[in-house]
Amino acid sequence: MPELAPAYDPSKVEDRLYRQWTERGDYQANPASAQPAFSIVIPPPNVTGILTLGHVLNNTIQDILARRARLLGQEVLWLPGTDHAGIATQTVVERALKKEGKIKHRDDLGREEFLKQVWQWKEKHGGIIIQQLKKLGASCDWSRERFTMDPAYSACVQQVFVDLHKKGLIYRGRRMVNWCPVSRTALSDEEVIMKEQRGHLWHFRVAVQGEKDRFLTIATTRPETIPGDTAIAVHPKDPRYASLIGKFALRPLPPEQPESLRRIPIVGDEHVEMEFGTGVLKVTPAHDPADFAIGQRHQLPAIEVIDESGHMNAAAGEKLAGLDRIKARATAAEQLQELGCLEKEEAYTNQVGYSERADVPVEPRLSEQWFLKYPSAEKSREVIASGKMRFFPDRWTKVYDHWMGNLQDWCISRQLWWGHRIPVWYRAKEIRCQVDSPGEGWTQDPDVLDTWFSSWLWPFATMGWPAKTPELKKFYPTTDLVTGPDIIFFWVARMIMAGFEYMGELPFRNVYFTGLIRDAKGRKLSKSLGNSPDPLDLISKYGADGLRFGLLRIAPQGVDIRYDEKQIEEGRNFANKLWNACRFRQQQGPCDSQADPTKHPRTPFSDHLLAELDALEKELEKMYANYEFSQIDQALYGFVWDEFCARFIETAKADFADTASPTRPGTLATADFVLSRILRYLHPFMPFITEELWLTLGLGQKTIQFAGWPKPGGICWDSAQAKKAEACYATAEAGRRLRGEFGLSGSSKLRYQLVGKVAASPEDLRTLAKLLQCGGVETANQAPKAPMTPTPWGDLYLPLEGLLDPAKETVRLEKEIASAEVAQAREAAKLADPKMSSKAPPEKVEEWKRIEREAGEKIVRLRAQLKLFTT
Repeated sequence: MPELAPAYDPSKVEDRLYRQWTERGDYQANPASAQPAFSIVIPPPNVTGILTLGHVLNNTIQDILARRARLLGQEVLWLPGTDHAGIATQTVVERALKKEGKIKHRDDLGREEFLKQVWQWKEKHGGIIIQQLKKLGASCDWSRERFTMDPAYSACVQQVFVDLHKKGLIYRGRRMVNWCPVSRTALSDEEVIMKEQRGHLWHFRVAVQGEKDRFLTIATTRPETIPGDTAIAVHPKDPRYASLIGKFALRPLPPEQPESLRRIPIVGDEHVEMEFGTGVLKVTPAHDPADFAIGQRHQLPAIEVIDESGHMNAAAGEKLAGLDRIKARATAAEQLQELGCLEKEEAYTNQVGYSERADVPVEPRLSEQWFLKYPSAEKSREVIASGKMRFFPDRWTKVYDHWMGNLQDWCISRQLWWGHRIPVWYRAKEIRCQVDSPGEGWTQDPDVLDTWFSSWLWPFATMGWPAKTPELKKFYPTTDLVTGPDIIFFWVARMIMAGFEYMGELPFRNVYFTGLIRDAKGRKLSKSLGNSPDPLDLISKYGADGLRFGLLRIAPQGVDIRYDEKQIEEGRNFANKLWNACRFRQQQGPCDSQADPTKHPRTPFSDHLLAELDALEKELEKMYANYEFSQIDQALYGFVWDEFCARFIETAKADFADTASPTRPGTLATADFVLSRILRYLHPFMPFITEELWLTLGLGQKTIQFAGWPKPGGICWDSAQAKKAEACYATAEAGRRLRGEFGLSGSSKLRYQLVGKVAASPEDLRTLAKLLQCGGVETANQAPKAPMTPTPWGDLYLPLEGLLDPAKETVRLEKEIASAEVAQAREAAKLADPKMSSKAPPEKVEEWKRIEREAGEKIVRLRAQLKLFTT
């Protein structure tokens, strides 16, 4: 067998192995297989996208599930693909064309030519993220890669629209929608992000017609919409204004209009909050959802004063027409000031909806749009409530149920060109909804469907629906879905409804929600903040396995992740540790792929390692059942680093060095047996290094990917032997803690003494010295004047003569004691002060108690150490 290189170099391994895996077809799913199925569909990244750490986390977890399923002997389909991302892609292409000077707006090209440009861009740049996922090691079936604008997929989308339209669930109506003035399209509520905005609140007066010197004061954050006001509303039970209901007031803007056009009714509506502001509300039905509802109740006209680009139109008046809505706000306030209507202006902070993609304030706007009444909603709600489909973590179950209980019709049309065009056709007053063109003389609806209207079909449309394909028969419903909680409504809930509506069952059985990755300050990673590292740079620096393993260690279920590159470095360090341990084993002779430790005499340390492996395997089963990937990562890290390398390898060196040792074959067999299993457990997390070690060590003749998942419960060991080893390890750990109290590290100058009834042989003491990395461990009948710690093998002393300067150590300890006494007194004072302790939160009081207690314990320990140097 070839020798392992002195150091692990991912750049010489990863591309080579991945090419072998894909060229062999290792990831191509076979629907005709008799093996049980495991399937998972990738949340399709935007075709415009590039790899982020969020993608790394999500796809690593998917890869872990897929690779483990292969080891378990299942037929695996991990189906990849990309989403056409309507708004995002169109925005990117438009921006590029503008930068090149080819257009000022997409209208300059026309629809057909613009779409040609988008397709060209997609072919050139659209596959970047797929290639990046391959660098990560994603074991997808790339032969089944899908794109939501593929002809077959597009046909599915069109068919679903036509079907839902026939069922009366899709309809067209003039409604208030969220409008993006940059993308010039409607947005769903889920595509609007609320942001805190510092602005102003303007208080202005309107005259009550027929009531001399009677004015109503109104507070607004949007004076530019005053020209669109068609009523003033008060609460019908408000004694201040109830008598005015039915009368009229004069809106001040635009001032050039005659009074007859500025005359608006005062209406009574229970929507108005009497305690908020002045209790008087301006009603602008065309530009506010709540005002639109009031307008519907009182049959008010809706006057649009802001156009689709966010600019004021002619109805806004001479001074405002043509201005951007934000600039018009200040101008409108100036007009009120000039007219003597402005009473005051004050700073005001409120929540404003922003377009998620364009990052500009959305504009509530009346618009003709297509809407969907959600299908199969009750089944989709019940499947989660009953536990037939599980969410991890479970807390998202309540969030999902709340949303499902308050469904609002989905605005599915978008005023874009890139996307699935709505299959509705018009001729004169005739309307037809069908997949194919009706023929000459018919004009197709210009709108396209919301991107999510295509991706909600992803689990089954990617497998050939509506045909009854072998893939659907074998792999649907899918097993797991891994996604972010931010799209639980955008995507997860809608996929569940589509699954029940068109497949008659749930689309997946388990949903795992990842956490959000933040920086050390708790901020979301973003390019604008400069805190979002490039995963490809991290792969180049630490290897794909290092990135995967390091990131998973800090990603507990359902918790936001504080990114720290040191953890990725630790992932690489772990890979190196594993490599070096395997290389050390290889240097002792060939590995035995059929190693059986029970056939040989063994040291206590071999039995202890086998006992720890057995415990680990049982824990792994529980953690996988609960989707606790970070805990699995940490458990594997601890076993390899601490149990195998720091403990077992160190104690095995005596056997490895003595070819005549009767326990040498047992130690080698134990090492091979454990490595064979641990490499398979690590493989889903670290596919590259485990494959390289597996084949190079000769633990298997073929790829590790299908080597079989070890069956837990089949490990035998001697419990008495294992306990003996545990006593040795506990003694060594106690000795390391003892020297650590004095700031000492391992050195040949250190020599420990065991006093009392020592339960260890000379060979045990030599092993203990190796674990302690010291010059030796001796036995003594009399206790020396030295620090001591009790251990399972007796009292362990550490003589300090010649190791420390007594005078300097005395000064250091006295300073530490003084510092600890200050800390203890400070916390005691807080606890003794009833004003502080009564007002502080319970967790803060507990923290004070803990600090005081630990300071007291430290003082006792330091004084005991000081006594060694002063008496």
